[in-house]
Amino acid sequence: MSKLQKILTALACIGFWSCGGGGDGTDTGTTANATTDSTTTDSTTSSSSGGTTTTAPTTNPQTGPAAGNPAGIYAVPAEARAEDVSSPDRVVGTGTPASCTPAAFLQAVAQGGKITFNCGPQPVTITLTSPAKVFNDKPDVVIDGGGLITLSGGGNTRILYMNTCDQNQVWTSSHCNNQAQPRLTVQNLTFIDANSEDETTYDGGGAIWVRGGRFKVVNSRFFNNVCASTGPDVGGAAIRVFDQYQGLPVFVVNSTFGGAAGYGNVCANGGAISSIGVSWSIYNSLFSYNKAIGNGGNPAVPGTPGGGSGGAIYNDGNTMTLALYGTRIEYNEANAYGSAIFFITNDLSGTLHIEDSVIQNNVGGSWYTLPGISMHPTTTRQIINSIIQ
Repeated sequence: MSKLQKILTALACIGFWSCGGGGDGTDTGTTANATTDSTTTDSTTSSSSGGTTTTAPTTNPQTGPAAGNPAGIYAVPAEARAEDVSSPDRVVGTGTPASCTPAAFLQAVAQGGKITFNCGPQPVTITLTSPAKVFNDKPDVVIDGGGLITLSGGGNTRILYMNTCDQNQVWTSSHCNNQAQPRLTVQNLTFIDANSEDETTYDGGGAIWVRGGRFKVVNSRFFNNVCASTGPDVGGAAIRVFDQYQGLPVFVVNSTFGGAAGYGNVCANGGAISSIGVSWSIYNSLFSYNKAIGNGGNPAVPGTPGGGSGGAIYNDGNTMTLALYGTRIEYNEANAYGSAIFFITNDLSGTLHIEDSVIQNNVGGSWYTLPGISMHPTTTRQIINSIIQ
């Protein structure tokens, strides 16, 4: 039994939800909604370039909730919307599920450009044994699953990695921590059963780990992803991000993290997402049933391994903004601080903006400035037409 299965074995699955509103964020692509039977690729032969495991994924994406907050209708700015992939640079597959191999997907990501899939008319799960890696000297990467593709880590590996400061992925500037490209967009996809617990150099980021350039998530779902279970700062079972160009925000639009019992993501901190010194603009999205399971906070209490902050969201750093629009955060858990949100700007220069959103029924932790939100009481906060309880 994998580590992921042990974490999730006591959790029950429930039926899928109807698709969220999403406003302008859904006008260029199909949402990652549950449809009919899925076809996995986990019975094929493993390869050094990213073959599949022989263990079936523990998560059935077809029974999971749809992408986005069903009540989220906030207008999405143009730059945050899905990218146009009507003329793709790469197509994974030739029309059948069997043609959509892990190796084909890894090769497409390594080449860069706009990537789509041709795996047949039914949902397909592609299970990896190593992460797809973006090369910094290739074209901007857009991965569009068309609402049919699930990418799985099989309980054993991270799914996607981009790092402008990793020499193995090619250095393209003398200021790798502040460069405009590559830009990575994932849209109309589902990410399941990723696991980065064995990652030590670039820890956290169970499903996706990003440093540098720009990053955007649209119409996507994240179920049962995990990262390290302890540590004062490691986090982001679904996503971890560093160093976005000129401090511009990560966009998350009409996406679901967990969303129902049995689908939540789990890490030491930031059960769903985590970052250091990064701003986020999150539209019409749903965060629920995620857990920060570390113990001892940050800095760690003597005698503890640290962590347990940010049941859904963990943001640490200095000047940064966390902006939530039309977003729902509920039923998340933390052991230390911030059952919903841990938002700490060390020099008090950050801003928390919550608009047309609901934050409620998150449990655990202590040191609350607002219900479910741990932050310095003197940090700027803007609450507009929202429920926080």
